[in-house]
Amino acid sequence: MEKVLVSACLLGWRVRYDGGAKTLASETLARWQAEGRVVAVCPEVDAGLPTPRAPAEIIGGDGADVLAGAARVVDPSGEHLTEAFVEGAALALRLCRRHAIRVAVLTEHSPSCGSTHIYDGSFSGTRQPGAGITTALLRQQGVQVFGQNDIAAADRALRAL
Repeated sequence: MEKVLVSACLLGWRVRYDGGAKTLASETLARWQAEGRVVAVCPEVDAGLPTPRAPAEIIGGDGADVLAGAARVVDPSGEHLTEAFVEGAALALRLCRRHAIRVAVLTEHSPSCGSTHIYDGSFSGTRQPGAGITTALLRQQGVQVFGQNDIAAADRALRAL
């Protein structure tokens, strides 16, 4: 049975930067859980960052740029968090390899998990097109990554495997 990687905050785990969750009420997600398909991930917590923690944004690009060394992750005080975010992405990739995961549903807008948009690095709430670091790494390795609002497309991709 094919497994699917899912952001822990979408499963109701209180792992977000503000100590909250972003619980996704979805029949598809509930079915996957009942079938034993779900593997939870929070790249930031898995890399050792605390909950709660300061928000973080990518400066100078998106997740692919961070992986290429051309952009960085910082918090509002300017503290560099790039290393932890890259380590979290690597840990998520290890989970995918361990469970032969080829589909993921991750939290949109996150500097780790965003799949279509992330915040622009100004800490003003402005979004820009781009992917987070974990999403970029997983996609580079052939994992199909979807945001929580595209769970139907993720389900179709999972069924097509």
